[in-house]
Amino acid sequence: MKRAILGSVYHTPVLGSFERLENALVVFDTETGLIDRVSTPEQPDYSAQIQHFENIFCLEKLKNGQYLLPGMIDLHIHAPQWPQAGKGLDLPLDQWLQTYTFPLESRYQDIEFAKSIYPRLVNTYLSHGTTTAVYFATVDVDASVYLAKECLKQGQRAFVGKVAMDEKSMCPDYYVDDDYQASIDLTEHFIQNVRALNGNDGLVEPIVTPRFVPTCSREAMKGLGDLAQKYQCAVQTHASESDWARDFSAKKYGKTDVELYQEAGLLGPRTLLAHSIFLTQNDLDIVKHHGSSLAHCPLSNIFFANAALPCRELLDNNIQLGLGSDVAASPYPSLFRSCFDAVTHSRARENGVDYHLSSEQRGTQDARITLLEAYWMATVGGAKSLQLNTGIIHPGRLFDAVCIDSTHEEFNIFPELDSAQDIFEKIIAYTDRNHIIKVWVNGQAVKQSI
Repeated sequence: MKRAILGSVYHTPVLGSFERLENALVVFDTETGLIDRVSTPEQPDYSAQIQHFENIFCLEKLKNGQYLLPGMIDLHIHAPQWPQAGKGLDLPLDQWLQTYTFPLESRYQDIEFAKSIYPRLVNTYLSHGTTTAVYFATVDVDASVYLAKECLKQGQRAFVGKVAMDEKSMCPDYYVDDDYQASIDLTEHFIQNVRALNGNDGLVEPIVTPRFVPTCSREAMKGLGDLAQKYQCAVQTHASESDWARDFSAKKYGKTDVELYQEAGLLGPRTLLAHSIFLTQNDLDIVKHHGSSLAHCPLSNIFFANAALPCRELLDNNIQLGLGSDVAASPYPSLFRSCFDAVTHSRARENGVDYHLSSEQRGTQDARITLLEAYWMATVGGAKSLQLNTGIIHPGRLFDAVCIDSTHEEFNIFPELDSAQDIFEKIIAYTDRNHIIKVWVNGQAVKQSI
């Protein structure tokens, strides 16, 4: 069945620029999820198309001040950490994991505990406009499959990973796979279970998930790489997130995280490397060679990475980048907030922070990125990273979209003063869940407040 929406559209098909379509008629198929056509007033059959969809009661007209945007694609979320968001952000990463994260994640072996958390989490992310979410789950297969079921139930496009961690010297004895073979076997069992879920036609995919080098043996990583190849799964992990994580790999293996992942066969065109602050030039060459992507998590990097991602330089050198909210290392489950944080992150790099140094010494020249570039990462960049046919409002793309109501006072929009770009930047900067009045995934309305 085809439906249509009439209104203003904003998106960023090209990095660094935007397109606004006024009074656009977006026609989509609710069965295939694909956009059939995007018509504008100058096209000859525009009025006839509007009349057609009005006649069959399949036309939705957006009000003045409402805008249709592509859905957000969040490349890095720790689903079980949702209850700890906002806790212990003063601690170093390794202490934070041992004090808060591992004890909490171990509770998900109780499926009833998982059922008390995951529905609310998925609902929260959908309410913030995240139409595609990439989730780390836990080491527990049943709870991780339950998260996949919940995404399917609520209609969120998702990649869900059973976390693999078998290195007993770095994991608490109450939260660790039995051995490397268990990490491999349980991951394969998880992949098969998710793909066999009733009603799952690919909306929810399993993703191979070695947590990171400190908690995964080389044997486990190699086996997981083999599984990714066997099942053609996407891969997610962390790479060189902090001084501690970088130094761990260097001291134990004499290699970088990226070099270890390449040896294990974990790198490919749908591999997501979260954080990736301390990559060497060789690492970047390897990432580019395999077509892998970095998941930039700007706010959590401020708390735990000990340094700032050179986002400007990576974009300029055609390294594939998307954005992640990284709950709970960041407390905000919103990629609109992550867009704003990415810009702030880049300005801190450019301006520097040590006032004892002169302005010429304390910053990195030309390091800033724009809100439009950050939004591109949150939509088109995420889609490219996962090889998804979405990210823009265009014929042939999947209709994953959000409707923003900018009439709230906090948007502070003045039509007589603000250009089209001004309005779009304000939408990116100010949007929260209260302004997102409808969400579509795969052509289906999954959240609605109008």
